[in-house]
Amino acid sequence: MNSGPKTSRPKQADPRPAPRLYLVTPPVADAQAFSESLAAALGAGDVAAVLLRLADAHERTRINRAKALGTIVQDKGAALLIEDHAGLVARAGADGAHVTGIAAFGDAVEQLKPERIVGVGGLFTRHDGMVVAEMGADYVMFGELGRGGERPGFDAIEERVAWWTEVFEAPCVAYAASLDEIAPLMKAGADFIALGDWLWRDPQAVAATVAQAAGRLRLPESAA
Repeated sequence: MNSGPKTSRPKQADPRPAPRLYLVTPPVADAQAFSESLAAALGAGDVAAVLLRLADAHERTRINRAKALGTIVQDKGAALLIEDHAGLVARAGADGAHVTGIAAFGDAVEQLKPERIVGVGGLFTRHDGMVVAEMGADYVMFGELGRGGERPGFDAIEERVAWWTEVFEAPCVAYAASLDEIAPLMKAGADFIALGDWLWRDPQAVAATVAQAAGRLRLPESAA
């Protein structure tokens, strides 16, 4: 997830490497309480990045939460991304931000590029994708849950991932709502597989679930 402009994909591009995991946290209000689950997840598979969602609080409190969890993430060699709060990224020592929609993406680019990563979700049309590609998105995300828990149909998500990876060089993060969605998203061409809120519902099962997801990423038949 290196920062840098990436638009059209070369016609004779080298084969993409196997996808890696991208973890999306629930809104975190207590960094200490969440740290054990996060460490367990990071130790169970090859995780490229963690998107940290911060519960509402004073700015200094949010920064302190991000710093505390960032140490755990970055010590494992993963990138720490903060959802929406681009202005906190540098002060928290994070690697970048993930924002929703074109307007928020433009603001984050001004604040963070080229030193830090800026990824974007909430892209509802192909035109939206083309716009953020031209603006220098470091990655796009498809299939994530909306604010009200809504999500496009899975066929539409597969189609959008396949279109993006055919046309654009910038990586694509595909949100898997269950373990069973990993294989088809891999087949569609996703560079990263995101695991979200459902991963964290049972703290005792987090490591086992990440290990299962990582195992599915390695299955040759899944990537065929």
